[in-house]
Parts: sequence; structure tokens; C-alpha cells
Amino acid sequence: MSTQPTRPGFPHRHLLGIEGLTPLDIAALLDRADEAVEISRQVEKKRTTLRGRTQINLFFEPSTRTQSSFELAGKRLGADVMNMSVASSSVKKGETLIDTAATLNAMRPDIIVVRHHQAGAVHLLARKVDCAVVNAGDGAHEHPTQALLDALTIRRNKGRIEGLQVAICGDVLHSRVARSNIILLQALGARVRVIGPSTLLPPGIERMGVEVFTDMRAGLRDSDIVMMLRLQRERMNGSFVPSVKEYFRYFGLDGEKLRLAKPDALVMHPGPMNRGVEISSEVADGAQSLIKEQVEMGVAVRMAVLEALAMHLPNA
Repeated sequence: MSTQPTRPGFPHRHLLGIEGLTPLDIAALLDRADEAVEISRQVEKKRTTLRGRTQINLFFEPSTRTQSSFELAGKRLGADVMNMSVASSSVKKGETLIDTAATLNAMRPDIIVVRHHQAGAVHLLARKVDCAVVNAGDGAHEHPTQALLDALTIRRNKGRIEGLQVAICGDVLHSRVARSNIILLQALGARVRVIGPSTLLPPGIERMGVEVFTDMRAGLRDSDIVMMLRLQRERMNGSFVPSVKEYFRYFGLDGEKLRLAKPDALVMHPGPMNRGVEISSEVADGAQSLIKEQVEMGVAVRMAVLEALAMHLPNA
């Protein structure tokens, strides 16, 4: 029996994306994450929620920040956590994703956290295993826990999300973070703009209900939150920007451009940052930056997600 019967439940067995979640689902995870922040700030950080459970972090793409925060989250909840290094695994020897799923399933894990370079791979894996699956980023599709931690950071600093003007700037075309944030922020009543060169904006992005700007100065006006995106050069085949210097001149966030947003506007970046490319050090380290706080919120959100999914595990 739950010790907190009044807490709204999270009815899903997996977290594969923000798409498909209701505003109540999102709020339930954010409220749970608020409690996890307080736990993480205590000297005694260990909980027993996942004691006896096994969590496998299966990363087909490198990501120190996301993988380490999922590992920390699992350990703080008492889980046995295994990081599977795909670079040295049999996947590199030609094993398919379905073979990997079958192998892992035979180990009887309780939760698998997956990052994969192909959109939809996490959904496929979730259909092949008996445990809970968390999407830690699939191709340019979704990155749900990043959007949740961004929302938690905004809510804790602004007191609300509804009615805020959020500008998402940069390489929107290759960004799963942008997609998940657009879906989540709109679900909670924010107004969202995307800003970037036309070469880095997905065709038909306006169908997601966002305002589209190719002039950063115009797009930043009256924004409450400025969310910068990493220029993902590793995903680019061909030339999307003339040069890094030129990109920063028109689409990098510096103090001068930030002054076009609201005076109390706050700055975010999912990391890792390319200083002098998407954002100046002056802004990244400045008083309006929430970038370090986003890292702290990442552990809390991942604790909340693991805890919420654990409620649906057998013998929970």
C-alpha cells in the first residue's frame, strides 16, 4: 500500500516520450521530482524504493551527463545499477537491437534506460522486454527526461509554466531536446517560439504550434525563458552553417542579445555547451543562467521517473 494515497499516480509502464502524456501525468512527475530535490540536498540521500531492483543503463551513444545522472538516481533509490558499455559489447560485433533486447531480458532486469542514435529504437526495445523502459534520447526524436528537468527548473524559478514565453534557439533540426520541450511546454500552457537559421529548422515545424523566427533579435523580444541548443555538428552531413564564427554572430547568445528579452528572462542550455558558439561565457556564467541548476534537477527528475515506473513493477 502507498503511504501517500493522495499523490496523483503515473499510469504508464514506460517513459518513451513526452508525446502521449497528459498535463496531469507531467505534473505528477514534477511534483515527485520536487520531493527528490529535497532528498538529494540531505546528508543521507539513500532511499529504499528500488531496493532489490536491477537497473541497466544501455547507452548506444556516449553521454556522460545523462548516464551519470541516471546512475546516481538509481543508486539513491537503492537499485543495483549496471552501465552497459556498448562500444565494447557484442552490438559492435553485429548483434541486432532485438538480439540485445532478448539477451538483456533473459537477465531479468526491472528497468532499462536506453539511449540510441535511431529514432524509434527505444519503442522497439520496449516491445521486446518484460521490464520498464526509459527513453534517454532516441535519434532526433525525443529526450523526455531532459524536457522534464527543464520544466522543473522553470517551475521552481518562475513559480509557473502557464503563460510564459519560451524561446528555443539554435539547431532545432537535429534536437530531440527541442521536440520534447515543445510538446511538454505547450501541454502546460506556455507559448513557444523556435529561432534559428532556416537550414537548422525542420520543414513544417510551425505545425507543432510554435512561432518561427529566423532573426534571433526579433525572436528574443518579450521572452521569459531563453533555451539555447547545442550545435550538433556530429549529426550534420554537409554544411548547415557558413562558419562557427558567423553562427555565433547571428545566433549565439551574448549579453547584447539577451537584453532584448524580458529584464528577468532566464537562460538555459541542455549541455554540453560550446562556449563562443551557442552562448558566451558572460551569459553562461551570469546571474540569469540556470544551467548549473538544470544539472541538479536532472538527478531529481530521473529519481522521480524511476520511482514512478517502479510502482508498476511486479510485486511493487
